[in-house]
Amino acid sequence: MKTDTKKLQELFDAKELVVVNVGVSAFGEAIQKQGAQVIQVDWKPMAGGDDEMLKLLEMMGM
Repeated sequence: MKTDTKKLQELFDAKELVVVNVGVSAFGEAIQKQGAQVIQVDWKPMAGGDDEMLKLLEMMGM
């Protein structure tokens, strides 16, 4: 896959930076303090990282 450097440069040259932060809100807060707009997505891994519970959920089709 070839990287389109022109499109990447357009992102860096944009007048306003918008960041989608997934998970730990402290990361988003740090970025917001630097002047960027942050959209926080509250996400946690399924089953809280418990492998046994994850297997059960997968068996149930979740």
